[in-house]
Order: sequence, then C-alpha cells, then structure tokens
Amino acid sequence: MFDLAVFGSLFLTLFVIMDPPGITPIFLALTAGRPAKTQRRMALQAVSVAFGVIAVFGLLGQQILAYLHVSVDALMIAGGLLLLLIALDLLTGKTDEPTQTKDVNVALVPLGMPLLAGPGAIVSVILAVQNADGVQGQVSVWSAILAMHLVLWVTMRYSLLIIRVIKDGGVVLVTRLAGMMLSAIAVQQIINGVTQVVQNS
Repeated sequence: MFDLAVFGSLFLTLFVIMDPPGITPIFLALTAGRPAKTQRRMALQAVSVAFGVIAVFGLLGQQILAYLHVSVDALMIAGGLLLLLIALDLLTGKTDEPTQTKDVNVALVPLGMPLLAGPGAIVSVILAVQNADGVQGQVSVWSAILAMHLVLWVTMRYSLLIIRVIKDGGVVLVTRLAGMMLSAIAVQQIINGVTQVVQNS
C-alpha cells in the first residue's frame, strides 16, 4: 500500500521547491517583534494554509485553472509579482501592518502563499496526483505532501530559537538578507513565467 519511489521523488521535489532552510530567514524577518507564542502560532498557521492550498489544487487543480481560464504561467508571474512587493517592503523596512491584522496577514500572505504554496509546488502536486497509479500511488503522494509540511513546520517552529541569539540587530540584518533572497526568487519566478509564455506562444 506504499510506493517508496513515488514518495521519495515527490518529497525531494517539494523539498527543493519549498526550501525549508531558505524559508527560515524570511520567516524570522516577517515574525520579528512578535511574542514567542504568536510566532509559534504563525508557523502553524502558515503551514496549515500552505497545506490547504496544496490539497485543494491537488484534488481540483486542473478544473480550477480551466474554469478561471488561468494558465500555470500566469499563476507563476502573479506569484512572482506578489513576492517582489513583499521583498521590497523587507528591503526598505516597511513591514508594519495594522495591529489587528498583521499576525494573520503575514501567516497567510506571503508565508502560507505564495512562499510555501507557490506555483512550483502547486504544479508539482497536480502532476503527481494525476500520475499516481491506484490507491498505492495516491497514498504515497499524499504521504509525501504531509511529510513535507511537517518538515516545514518543525523548521519554522524551532528556527525561533535563533532570534534569542541574534537579538534586534541581527533581526534587522536577517530582514535585509531575506528581502534580497526573496527579491531574487521573485524575479526568477517572473522570468520563468514569461519564458514559458513566450515558448508556448
């Protein structure tokens, strides 16, 4: 009832795309200044949102995109633009939001989506679910998805210990570095999307 090859292939693909080590400085930058309890809750919220989005697209992905007449390339470009806006805020230090909504907003956007549940992860899951053979294949695919999100939660949950070591000055540095990394990811995602549009036209 379990295909280790399918599990390993999808898990490694999602690990590379979702990049738990790479998401750590971005998570630390976006949650800096919150109480530890709030930060832990935000880690769980972000992973829950990402899993929810991935699960919906895994089950109904092609139908949703077809109904909305949205291509995967357009989804990739839109996600890149959203990430670029967040990256500019991190680089310029404009990360403040209204007090009553900032915790939830950061956990949902950009952490949950499109950082974790981005176009690359969504497309990989859609294809994996489609290509899975029978019950054994489906169990392996969904086990890989669950395992990947568990790794993401553990990585973000325990990365909060770093904040206690680096203090406020370190947080500012991490925020700027996260902004640079995120802007590079965003630009690359936009380039990939535009390239696919040109190639398919």
